[in-house]
Amino acid sequence: MNVLRFTAGYVPSIANENLAWHLLEYGSRDMRLEVKVPSLTPAQMLSVTQHVKQAAQSQIKTMAVSDIVCAIDSAILRLLDVNHADRQRLDTLLPIATGMDATMLHHNFSQYLQTFRALQLHRFIAEDFTNPKMLDAFQPRITGGWTKALGADLITHIWAGNVPGLPLWSLISGLLVKAGTVGKVSRAEPICASIFAKVLAEIEPRLADGLSIIWWPSEDTHIASHVFQQSDIVLAYGGNSALSAIQNQVPVTARFLPHGHKLSFGMVSASALSILRAKRVAAQAALDIARYEQQGCYSPQMFYVERGAQVSPLEFAQSLASELAALAHKYPRPVMALEEASSISAWRESHEFAMLKSPNVQVLGDKKDSFAVVYSDAPVPLQPSPLNRCVTVVAVDALQDVMPLIAQQRPYLQTVGLATDPETMLSVGDALAHAGVTRICAIGEMTSPAAGWHHDGRFSLLDLVNMVDIEASTEAAANQLTSYEI
Repeated sequence: MNVLRFTAGYVPSIANENLAWHLLEYGSRDMRLEVKVPSLTPAQMLSVTQHVKQAAQSQIKTMAVSDIVCAIDSAILRLLDVNHADRQRLDTLLPIATGMDATMLHHNFSQYLQTFRALQLHRFIAEDFTNPKMLDAFQPRITGGWTKALGADLITHIWAGNVPGLPLWSLISGLLVKAGTVGKVSRAEPICASIFAKVLAEIEPRLADGLSIIWWPSEDTHIASHVFQQSDIVLAYGGNSALSAIQNQVPVTARFLPHGHKLSFGMVSASALSILRAKRVAAQAALDIARYEQQGCYSPQMFYVERGAQVSPLEFAQSLASELAALAHKYPRPVMALEEASSISAWRESHEFAMLKSPNVQVLGDKKDSFAVVYSDAPVPLQPSPLNRCVTVVAVDALQDVMPLIAQQRPYLQTVGLATDPETMLSVGDALAHAGVTRICAIGEMTSPAAGWHHDGRFSLLDLVNMVDIEASTEAAANQLTSYEI
C-alpha cells in the first residue's frame, strides 16, 4: 500500500514541535493519504489570535492594497504552474482527499485559480469600492468630508470542504481589505488553504504573520469560543444546523457572516432548443452537473425546459443523459460512500415507482450508470437531488411558469443557469430576482462565479470593513484653527 503524508495548517507564531497534531486519513487500500492538522490548546489559540491581530495592525494595514494584490497574484501564478512542486502537490493530494477525478480537478482548479489573478482582484475591489484608494487612506466624499474603509483586525473563517479550493474566496477577500486571518480548515479538505498560505508567506513576508491556518473539532465549543471572543468578524460556510450552532457561540460584539445551504437550478427557453443549440446547451449543462459532483451551492439540481421548440424537453433530457454518459468516461464519478449510494438508490427508486403510476415521469439510463436523469412532463416544484450527477428535467409551457414552482424554496435560492434570447433575458431575470435568486449566469458557467460576485446577494469586501467618516464639519472647524487664520 502506498501512503502519502502531508502536514497541513500554517501557524508561524508557534514552532511545530510545540504543537499537538491530529491525524486525518483519506483514500483507499491502494493509495492512502495521512494529513496532520495543528490542534491548539486554548492558551495557544489566544496567543495565535493576538499575534495575528498585532501583525495585521503593524504590517498588513501599512501596505498599499496594490502591493497585496501583487503578492496574491504571484502566489496564484505559482499554483497555476503545473511544473511547480506546490501545484503538483495539490494535483496529487486533492483527488485522494476528495475522491474526485484527478483530471477534472486539475482542469477546473486551473480555471478557478485564474479568478484570483491581479486583473480580477482589481475588479473585486472596484466592484465594492467606487474609489479603491479608500482602502489605503482617507478619500474625499462627493457630499463633503472624507471616508476610509478599514478592514477588521481579525476575521475568523470557518470553511467547508465540499468544493476544493473554496477557502480562497474568503481568505483572499480578507487580505484585500488588510484584515488579519485565522482560518479553520475542514476535515474534508484541509490542503488548499494550507499550501496557499505557505506560498503567500514565502512570496510576501509582510503578510506572513497576519494569517494562521488551523483546525479544531467542530464539537469543541471551548476552543471555538476562545477564537470568536477575539474576532471582529466570523465568516462561516456549512449546513444550516452547523451555522446555527456557530452563531450561538459568536459574541454579540462580532459580525457573523454565514453562507449556508443553497439550491440552484437551470432554465432553458425555446429559443435555445434548435437542434444545434440544444446539443450545445445540454453539453454545457452536463459540465455544470459533473463539476465538483454537484457539491457546490451553485451546482444545478433541476432544469426547467420550455415546450414549443424544435427540440422537446424530453429530447433535451435525453441529450443531457447522453452528455453525462460521455463525461462519465472522461471524468469518472467518485466511488460513493454507503450513505450517498443509498440516497441515490432511494431517489431513483421513488421515481421508478412514480413511472408505474404516471406516464409523465421517465427515468433515463440504467442503474449501473454513474448518473441519473429524471424527466417530468408535468410541473414539479424545485427540490434537491441526492447530488453526484443526479438531476431532474421538468417541462414547462413558459419560463414564467417556473416562478410558482420555486416559491417554497425562496430562502435557499442562489444561482440560475439561463439559456434564453436577449429579448426575454431581462424580464425573466427580473422575475427570478423577485423570487429570491441572487445570481444568474450562462449555463456552463454555474460553477465558475465571476470575480467579485455577490455571494448570496452580499458584498465580497464591503461586509468585511468598517467605513470611517470625517464629516465636512470637522474639516471646516480645522480650517479655523490654522496658523494663518485671522
